[in-house]
Amino acid sequence: MTRAVSTWRVFLIGFMGAGKTTTGKALAHRLGWKFYDLDDVIEDREGKSVAQIFASSGEAAFRRMESAALRTLLQDVVTPGNLIVALGGGTFVQPENRDALEQADAITVLLEAPLNELRRRCELDGKKRPLAQQAEKFDRLFEERSAAYEHARFKVDTLGKDANEIAVEIEQLVKAVLKVEVRK
Repeated sequence: MTRAVSTWRVFLIGFMGAGKTTTGKALAHRLGWKFYDLDDVIEDREGKSVAQIFASSGEAAFRRMESAALRTLLQDVVTPGNLIVALGGGTFVQPENRDALEQADAITVLLEAPLNELRRRCELDGKKRPLAQQAEKFDRLFEERSAAYEHARFKVDTLGKDANEIAVEIEQLVKAVLKVEVRK
């Protein structure tokens, strides 16, 4: 999957509650790029919420839908222009998704925060998260996903920062990458 030299894809990754969607919207606004939340793309395609998909089809089916939606967003023909994409917490954990992002020369940014902060944010946001229903499972999932998250190209600590502050930090990273890539 190749992209046009002038087309850029920035993917925000991280655990539930990391702020991927909120930060992604702020970053897209700052850069004047399009924003997509991968979960929203899946919900639009399937006509069901993520929670409904998990309940009716299971996690394995959801992960297949997620990979298909990601591949679509990586195609310039389908989604032309520069994009900011908030990935679901488990998307980057799947090796085939990481490979697709790497092959597309996507910029991946991990939004990090301590586990207790992520749990607090998830409790406050009121979203129904199928994999966050039990504290013990939430903690175990965080540990399981941490190793995969280490493959992100960049890492940004989100603790104590609002979405705009994080967006500014990521904007600086993206602009630095763009300058280097344009020189090549």
